Amino acid sequence: MEKIIGILNDIIWSPALIILLLGAGLYFTVRTRFVQLRKVPLMVRLLFGSSGKERTGDTFSSFQAFFVALAGRVGIGNIVGVATAIALGGPGSVFWMWMVAFFGAATAFTESTLANKYQFEYNGKLRGGPTAYIARGLHSPVLAVVFAVLTIVGYGMLLVLVQANGLSTAFENSFGVNPLWTGMALALVLGMVIIGGASRIAKVATIVCPFMALAYILVSFVIIIANINAIPTMFGLIFSSAFGLNSIFGGIFGSTVAMGIKRGLFSNEAGLGGGAIVSAAAKVEHPAQQGLVQAFSVYIDTLLVCTATALMILSTGTYNVFDASGNVIAAYAPELGNNYVSFTQSAIDSVFNGFGGIFVTIALAFFSFTTIMAFYFYAESSFTYLFSTSKKLGEKGETFFLNSYKVIILLISIVGAVTASDTVWKIGDIGQGMTVWLNVIVLLILFPEALALLRDFEARNKKR
Repeated sequence: MEKIIGILNDIIWSPALIILLLGAGLYFTVRTRFVQLRKVPLMVRLLFGSSGKERTGDTFSSFQAFFVALAGRVGIGNIVGVATAIALGGPGSVFWMWMVAFFGAATAFTESTLANKYQFEYNGKLRGGPTAYIARGLHSPVLAVVFAVLTIVGYGMLLVLVQANGLSTAFENSFGVNPLWTGMALALVLGMVIIGGASRIAKVATIVCPFMALAYILVSFVIIIANINAIPTMFGLIFSSAFGLNSIFGGIFGSTVAMGIKRGLFSNEAGLGGGAIVSAAAKVEHPAQQGLVQAFSVYIDTLLVCTATALMILSTGTYNVFDASGNVIAAYAPELGNNYVSFTQSAIDSVFNGFGGIFVTIALAFFSFTTIMAFYFYAESSFTYLFSTSKKLGEKGETFFLNSYKVIILLISIVGAVTASDTVWKIGDIGQGMTVWLNVIVLLILFPEALALLRDFEARNKKR
C-alpha cells in the first residue's frame, strides 16, 4: 500500500505541477499589476470595514468568509508542515514557502473573484466555488462534477486524516494520551459543531481563529527576540540553501524546492479551490472585493503564522535534516530524531521550559479542529452542487446523504489519529494535489474574466 501511495504522490507532485503553480501565480501577478501588493491597504479596509461585516440570511459576510477560509488555511501545516519542510528540504524550503505565498495570493484573488461571480443560490443558501465557474464559466458540467467528487474525497476525507494525525501525535508527545482517545474526543467536539451547519461553523471560526493565531504569533515573537543574535545567520542559511549554494544542503536542492512548495501550498491552499468555495458563500458588493480579502488571508497564513514557526525552529536550532532515503544530513537536535512536532515544542521550551509541549498541543488542537471544520464545509458545498444538478433525491434524500457524510468525516478523524504519520502526510499530499491540477488550469483559461472584474472594481472606486 505504501508503495502505491508513493507512486501516486510522485505522479501528482511531479516537477510539472510545481512549474504550473509558480508559473500561474507569476502570470496572475504580472497581468494584475501585482494586485497582491498594490491593494494591501484596501484588503484590510474591506475586511474590517462595516460592509465586510454585513450578512443577510444564511450567507457569510466577507469578514466571516475570511475567517472560515483562514480556518481551512491555518492548521497542522503551519506547525507540523513547516517542521516537515525543514526536515526534508532544509532551511531553504522556507524561502520557497514565501514564494508560494506571494504568487499564491494572486492565484487566491483570481479563484475567489471568479467564485463570487458565479455563486448560485440553492435552498436559500449561496454556494459555489470551482464547481460553479467550471460548469458556468467553462461550460463543462462534467468536469464540475469531477471537481466536486475530488473535493469531497481530497478535502473531506484524505486531508482530514492529516489534521487528526498531527493533533493525536502532539497529545501523545505532551501528555501520553492514547491516539485513539484523542481521535474520539476530536470526533465528539467536531460533531457538535458541524451538526449546526454553515452558520455555526462561521461563528466558531470568527472567534477561535483570530484568538489562536494571535496567541501563537506573540509566543513566537518572544522566542525569536530571545534568539535575536542568531537571526542574521539564520536568514543567510535560508537564502543560501534555497538555491543550493550551501555546502551542507546543496545535495537536496530538488527536495528544498519541492518541500517548500508542497508544504506552502498545503498550508495556504491558494489554487486548491477551498478559499473559492468559501468566497462563493459570501454576500459582497463586488466579486473583486472577495478576491482581495482572500488574497490577504494567504499572507496571514504563510507570511505570519508559517514564518513564525520556521523562525522559531531555525533560530533555536531545534531541528534535523534528512535526505530522500532518510539519512541524516544535519543533526542540530539529534535527540528529536524525525519527530516533527517536537521541533516546534523544543523551540518554545528553550525559552519557556516545560511550556512548549503544552502550548503547541493546545495550538494544534484549535488549528486542526477549525481546519477540519472548514474542510467539512468545502465537502458539504460540493455535495450541494451535486444536489443542484439533479433534484431526484429530494430534500429527505439530500439530508440523508449529508448526515451520512457527517458520520463518515467523524470516523475518518478517528482513523487519522491512529495511522502512522509518514503515511498520512503522503495521503494528504495526494488529496491536495488531486484538485490543484484541474483548478489551476481552469483559472488560467478563465483569468480574463477575473481581470475584467478587477478593472471594473478599480474604475468604480476611482469615481467615488
